[in-house]
Amino acid sequence: MQETLRALLIQDMARALLLAAAAAVIVLLSGRAWIELLKRRNIRKRARNEGSDTMVSYGQITMGGVMIVVPVVFLTSLFNLIDRWSMLLPLAVMVGYAILGAVDDYFSLEVVPSSHYGLTERVKSALQWLIAIVASVVLDLPAPYGLGHSGMVFVPFVGQLDVGIYVIPIAGLIIWATVNAVNITDGVDGLSGWTLLVAFGAYGVIAFLNGDFTNLMALCFTLVGACAGYLWFNAHPAPVIMGDLGSMALGGALAVIALQSQQWLLLPIVGIVFVVEALSSFVQIWYYKYTRRTTGTPVRLLKMAPLHHHLRITGWSNPQITQRFVVITLASSMVAIALAMRA
Repeated sequence: MQETLRALLIQDMARALLLAAAAAVIVLLSGRAWIELLKRRNIRKRARNEGSDTMVSYGQITMGGVMIVVPVVFLTSLFNLIDRWSMLLPLAVMVGYAILGAVDDYFSLEVVPSSHYGLTERVKSALQWLIAIVASVVLDLPAPYGLGHSGMVFVPFVGQLDVGIYVIPIAGLIIWATVNAVNITDGVDGLSGWTLLVAFGAYGVIAFLNGDFTNLMALCFTLVGACAGYLWFNAHPAPVIMGDLGSMALGGALAVIALQSQQWLLLPIVGIVFVVEALSSFVQIWYYKYTRRTTGTPVRLLKMAPLHHHLRITGWSNPQITQRFVVITLASSMVAIALAMRA
């Protein structure tokens, strides 16, 4: 019996690695065409310099995340949906956030006259929450209407715990927070691509070690391959960035994978860089408003938020920021995998 299970796991891992390789090859072969198409359409971010706490200034070709999302949806639909309908949820969430991100990117383009840089924060946040809550309900509903997740979570050194109906608000918060944290991190060439690649790889290993989530493992490694292909074109100095289309879509996919694997407690460890980047922006804005209200003189803790902008201003180069943040992500992911083995 054990030999049979071992053989099946090896077979599933081989399939996952082949999907990763296929995704990487597809992105490598099609990436230049995507970039040329985006250039012809002048899909270029409008430069923004507000002198604010969260200033972003690109002028780069954006919406590059399409070269990741399309191959992943294509390969998963062909090879990872047969008797694996649970894969529809991460795909649907990824596509939903990709569409929302594309709309947000559209209203931040140089060629689109708009009084706002992208969607307003209120509208964007409301739509992000809508997708997150719908996904959370589907996750919890019993079959055939949902995935019957049942609110289980693995706790290191303890085992499985049931959070019951609270899984819906918890899952909604996790999806919304991850989408925004990954979105904030996408500001340095290669940074979001590399950290996402490592994060998906970590959850792929966790799914493999569990043995019951080989479908998630295949999806994770498909995403790893697609991110690897994208990074070929996103190397510094990058002609293209993934934009909100890519960062929101991949952040949503990562959150749903963590929830479906029942290892979402490990997500802040795997995504430690995303957590720190998001917190740096939140604390910067909060402290700025707090000091303005209490003293009349606003104070910034960082030269600019999020953290990668602060580091760049203090003298770190783009490659230094990316490489050091990736090293941190690799180390934290190894810790997360070790903890998953103790659940």
